[in-house]
Amino acid sequence: MRIPKLTLVSLMVLGLSAGSLLYGFGQAGSKAKSPAKSSSAGAEGGIDEAAMDKSADPCDDFYRYACGGWATAHPVPADRPSFGRFSELLDRNQDVLHTILEAAAADKPGRSPLDTKIGDYYSSCMDEAAIDQKGATPLKPELDRIDAIKSKDELPELTAHLYAIGVRPFFGLRAEQDFKDATQMIATVGSGGMGLPDRDYYLRDDDRSSRIRGAYAQHVQKMLSLLGDQQAAADAKSILDLETALAKVSLDRVARREPTNVYHKMSKQEWEALTPAFAWDKFLTGIQAPPIASLNVSEPEFLKGLQTTLQNTDLGAIKAYLRWQTVRSFAPVLSKDFVNENFNFNGKVMTGAQELEPRWKRCVRSTDRALGEMLGQPYVKQNFPPAAKARTIKMVQEIESAMQRDIESLPWMSETTKQQALVKLHAVANKIGYPEHWRDYSALKVARGDYFGNQLRSDTFEFHRGLSKIGKPVDKTEWGMTPPTVNAYYSPTQNNINFPAGILQPPFYDNGRDDAINYGGVGAVVGHELTHGFDDQGAKFDPQGNLRDWWTAEDKAEFEKRTGCEVNEYNGFVPTGDVHVNGKLTLGENTADNGGLRLAYNAMEKAMAADKGKNSQGFTKEQLLFLGWGQVWCENARPEYSALMAKTNPHSPGKFRVIGVVQNMPEFQQAFGCKAGQPMVSQNACRVW
Repeated sequence: MRIPKLTLVSLMVLGLSAGSLLYGFGQAGSKAKSPAKSSSAGAEGGIDEAAMDKSADPCDDFYRYACGGWATAHPVPADRPSFGRFSELLDRNQDVLHTILEAAAADKPGRSPLDTKIGDYYSSCMDEAAIDQKGATPLKPELDRIDAIKSKDELPELTAHLYAIGVRPFFGLRAEQDFKDATQMIATVGSGGMGLPDRDYYLRDDDRSSRIRGAYAQHVQKMLSLLGDQQAAADAKSILDLETALAKVSLDRVARREPTNVYHKMSKQEWEALTPAFAWDKFLTGIQAPPIASLNVSEPEFLKGLQTTLQNTDLGAIKAYLRWQTVRSFAPVLSKDFVNENFNFNGKVMTGAQELEPRWKRCVRSTDRALGEMLGQPYVKQNFPPAAKARTIKMVQEIESAMQRDIESLPWMSETTKQQALVKLHAVANKIGYPEHWRDYSALKVARGDYFGNQLRSDTFEFHRGLSKIGKPVDKTEWGMTPPTVNAYYSPTQNNINFPAGILQPPFYDNGRDDAINYGGVGAVVGHELTHGFDDQGAKFDPQGNLRDWWTAEDKAEFEKRTGCEVNEYNGFVPTGDVHVNGKLTLGENTADNGGLRLAYNAMEKAMAADKGKNSQGFTKEQLLFLGWGQVWCENARPEYSALMAKTNPHSPGKFRVIGVVQNMPEFQQAFGCKAGQPMVSQNACRVW
């Protein structure tokens, strides 16, 4: 996916296996039936036949044909909301990181500065006895600060302090590229301050939303009770009322996908006039912001609504809200009672997970979050040699060439727009594996035995690191993901594709198996990210990353007609119960999936033109490519999690990422001999790219 945070929703605060936020959505957690061994390649580097269900007709249900055996052998473990092939790779990567961190945590003479910092951070997280002994004591200075304010006039300074330590009440603020001047970083202010993962949970009256609101109110009450709040029930109600008021003035996820809906550049004075009840100058001074003459107010109506909310909410309710926002932000790093209650709602209620994952896995993830480019260095050394980077670069170049051929041959696009598209394609930059320059963490203090303090200082370090970018030129060498991450992304404002070393592993790429399977795996991933530059969001940005219309009116109308076909197609998919995929929310990812696999197919056909036969398993290269694609997305998910993802995730579920693509491809139907009328043969096939 792209990475200007138009649809990004962070679940990391949950303290459980949060869904991957960008490309895929596998889960990190404990092993299930030794997944790293259970998914070995087939004979002589072929496809994993044990994962298949050959009793299924690939033309009736290709997902079952590719993944039926895997699904039967891999039920969802108790500590997870879902389990898939992403999960297997995440598990393997976590095992590698676990070994690195256990060795680094050994308190012995001669440790390198890198090992000392990552090891002490991990060790402090693993010291559960010390954390439990402290209980809520580490929060006391922050809670006392909240209790001490006497009027709403003090809110800007208090909010600034909370922002600096990782608590984000009332609104969202970050540094972001200027959509209209992609060379510069500016401040962006918009909606935020809500504890539920989507604004619709506050506003809809359906049974699921109502049930979740009730469970959320109980959860807030329990967390406040753990802090000693004597009127926790009443405070929970006032908190829900305040957050509901914020939800009412927030854009929904589909609206936020439109870049022009979230770009409103204003002067500082215009911004301040939207919320006069909140002294922004005091807030900016408190966070030590650089000078701000203008900024992007992504949702002006939200800030107007915040003005009303602050005026209409009494100070006692606001204090309760700030206590809640503080404890929810730090719950995963506090004692067991906070961790467990945090999991009871965010895990059990929201995702259906039954058990909290082992502490070491949570600590590996926490260390990666805080010190990812330190931890990434030994990971890359062990898992991503120069030869692997060279192989990836070669495939990226093949996929880019395939896209050039695709653009040049499009029957629906004019030559004028084609030339603009080719200029953009040739300007795409490729970032493979890991950063050119590793991040400097020398200013971040890590103290062995102080997990809460380490987390607070890490959040403060990252906040000020991000804040310092405002008013400066964009650093295009910076990465938005750590090297071990099992994910990838495209940035429309930088026009680059980014592939961390963590995803350039099996099942996406394996040097010991048939090349066609690799085209269906990592080749489709490369094609997916490249296509994002030309999906319904990416196509609005020019080669330099500026929000600029470079389409003719006729081509734009044809493009929207074709993306509309995909919206209708995916709207018909039902992941659980009566919950449908949201075709508009998932449009960009669905376009990228369809375009990505087609690009991988075309690149393979050119690179392997001489390969006309079948492998030792009896599959053609075309069949292997489609099976490689299908088996990347094998997964099982709990109904609660499927419903949550349908509401919040811009990606379709794995099953529909597979069949939604293949039913649009005549190449698939030819490869498996499918006939008109069979389910995998769309009557009205969609194609954008």
